[in-house]
Amino acid sequence: MARGAERGTMSALGSPVRAYDFLLKFLLVGDSDVGKGEILASLQDGAAESPYGHPAGIDYRTTTILLDGRRVKLQLWDTSGQGRFCTIFRSYSRGAQGVILVYDITNRWSFDGINRWIKEIDEHAPGVPRILVGNRLHLAFKRQVPTEQARAYAERLGVTFFEVSPLCNFNVTESFTELARIVLLRHGMDRLWRPSKVPSLQELCCRAVVSCTPVHLVDKLPLPVALRSHLKSFSMANGLNARMMHGRSYSLTASSHRRGLRKARPARPRSPAKRGRSSCKVS
Repeated sequence: MARGAERGTMSALGSPVRAYDFLLKFLLVGDSDVGKGEILASLQDGAAESPYGHPAGIDYRTTTILLDGRRVKLQLWDTSGQGRFCTIFRSYSRGAQGVILVYDITNRWSFDGINRWIKEIDEHAPGVPRILVGNRLHLAFKRQVPTEQARAYAERLGVTFFEVSPLCNFNVTESFTELARIVLLRHGMDRLWRPSKVPSLQELCCRAVVSCTPVHLVDKLPLPVALRSHLKSFSMANGLNARMMHGRSYSLTASSHRRGLRKARPARPRSPAKRGRSSCKVS
């Protein structure tokens, strides 16, 4: 799994702009004429051609999805369902993070062929997460594969099931997003985007007060006793006590105290010789 940013986009300062947070490679597999190309063609963003080049029988497209605030770029490879491209599938299955098993809900034979593709995946990409997708939901009046049967089959396989329609743009992005979530959770990458706790208003106020008031002066604030106690506890719990001892407020207090000590010192009396010289100059 690669993580990074595209180098082509540059910011105003000349530094590369992060175009995505995660990069995943997905394979669309299934028999011929199940609509894998229709699914890829329905994606509006991304490139339609692989930057590495690909032979005949392989279709390629990229798309970027938003997953819990993180941008996930998907490389989608459509391997042809014809037998003469099985060798190509075995080659492109290397490094794949997810597999999308596609069948046509109006073609019973394509649904029965999923077992054959699962055997290919288990042999050349074992353990790779996968989902089952029934395509061409907009042709439900010609349905040959009942939804309940496909869902029960997916439960036996232990995979997630979707019925999609590229024509209506229904469940296509949702199926990709769910597979990306499964892949990232499996690799433990969810730890990188777990949302941080949003500070409450009380915590923000406490932080503002403690940031400009040393902990030993909190008791002198004109606040209720319970609130002063909470402020001291907040300062100790967040490690602000040691920082405040060297902070601005404490330094100002200490410097003003030193100035006060200097003012309280008695003036040193002048020596008689100096007074004599002064009187001579006046006269």
